[in-house]
Amino acid sequence: MPSLAPRSATILTKLSFHANETIAHPSRHPVGAARAFRYQDLLHSPDQASTLPAQLVDIGLNLAHDSFDADRTAVVARAEQAGVTQMVITGSSIASTRSAIEMVRQDPGRFRCTAGVHPHHAADLDEASLTELAALAAQPEVAAVGECGLDYFRDLSPRNAQRAALRNQLALAVKLAKPVFLHQRDAHEDFIAILGEFHQHLAGGVAHCFTAGLDEARAYLDLGLYIGITGWICDERRGVHLREVVRHIPADRLLIETDAPYLLPRNLQPMPKDRRNEPMYLPQVLRTIADARGEPAQQLAARTTANARQLFGFDTQS
Repeated sequence: MPSLAPRSATILTKLSFHANETIAHPSRHPVGAARAFRYQDLLHSPDQASTLPAQLVDIGLNLAHDSFDADRTAVVARAEQAGVTQMVITGSSIASTRSAIEMVRQDPGRFRCTAGVHPHHAADLDEASLTELAALAAQPEVAAVGECGLDYFRDLSPRNAQRAALRNQLALAVKLAKPVFLHQRDAHEDFIAILGEFHQHLAGGVAHCFTAGLDEARAYLDLGLYIGITGWICDERRGVHLREVVRHIPADRLLIETDAPYLLPRNLQPMPKDRRNEPMYLPQVLRTIADARGEPAQQLAARTTANARQLFGFDTQS
């Protein structure tokens, strides 16, 4: 398989179905097509069951989001039944970071979290907030600093505030010797330039929710980053190009995530009525990536789980 192996590696760098429900499996012919099959067929067919993923890690889950308030415990239980045994809860603001830390404290074998301020909220990261973020990020429950980065697509915070917030959080990650959980949209040149100021001192990181092309992937790999792939790859309108990109990502640099409640895989059949994504759908992302790479799903599951546990410091016995 062709590989975008990094030119330099200075550092190590987002299914619980009832028996009568169906999910979609992407067909290799043509790209972007989907073939539906029943979950019960996986359970009763030896050939299919042997490919059923287990022990997956969702490296990007917004479990503190208010859409989970009514059934958060059930969401986690469904993820467990799907084989998603460990999850990284994203901290994208001071408030969500506080909530994420509390969730990790309740179940440290299952969860890790990040601590950060998303570029949408960069204008809110004043001196007092940065001091509080530093204290939160230092907690043992926090495995990475972020979600931080640049988002010039929505521009919900001024770009100068976004750049300042990114630099401050990268400096915090260096100080704490923790990886970074990164977001970038329509800001590649500035993003790479700022990362270049810090990458030799960082303890690793992941380009979360990667949706760009081969050139961007190579640039991130050259900085030693992992690449996080979400249900965007399941989108026949916007994500078909990722089916080629993932073929070039080295297996030891690939991570999988849902970014729930966002980015519900569009090749699920049937689609949930509320259109809310959950970590139980991570196997759909895995199978779509495995299909694109021409790789057994079980093999890819083992590799991505090992990568996630290494980067985020999960107990390998969980």
